[in-house]
Amino acid sequence: MIEIPSDLHKDLVPLAFLLGNWAGAGVHDFPGAEKCNFGQEVTFTHDGRDFLEYHSHTWVLDKDGTKVRPLESEHGFWRIDADRKVEVTMTRDDGVIEIWYGELADQKPQIDLATDAVARTAASRPYSGGKRLYGYVKGDLMWVGEKQTPEVELRPYMSAQLKKVVTPEDVERWAKALPDDMPDDGIAFFR
Repeated sequence: MIEIPSDLHKDLVPLAFLLGNWAGAGVHDFPGAEKCNFGQEVTFTHDGRDFLEYHSHTWVLDKDGTKVRPLESEHGFWRIDADRKVEVTMTRDDGVIEIWYGELADQKPQIDLATDAVARTAASRPYSGGKRLYGYVKGDLMWVGEKQTPEVELRPYMSAQLKKVVTPEDVERWAKALPDDMPDDGIAFFR
């Protein structure tokens, strides 16, 4: 279910499908790095201004699905304009700062992004840019990331399927929003 909070900035309504806490798992595979399954937690929040705040934490999973160690962390800000153009500023824990531009697809909750600018600290690994595709599919948030380095051409390196995390506060808010005249038998909903 996609909720549009009453205090969400009007420009962000097309991105409302991203809002919330998400958790799931995916696959990481890039030359020169460990191939592994990973767990991920993602949060998209807002504070009434014209951007979404984004946090992502991933960690390596062992064959039993147990957390082994951190993999990557990202923090960023997402905006969209009236023409459905999306811009993202993102900072990664490995010393990379990126500016991404893309577009929200017409008639579906899907965003294609590509890096426009990359800045790296001296400690970061080689990185030239990337692409990402995010989509809301049957209630899940799915994404695939591609990256390139001076030595490796653009190629997929991470993808994940994330489920919406329901908190006790969500349940309480939904319960308070139910109408007072709810039918006792669920059948009335289908009449």
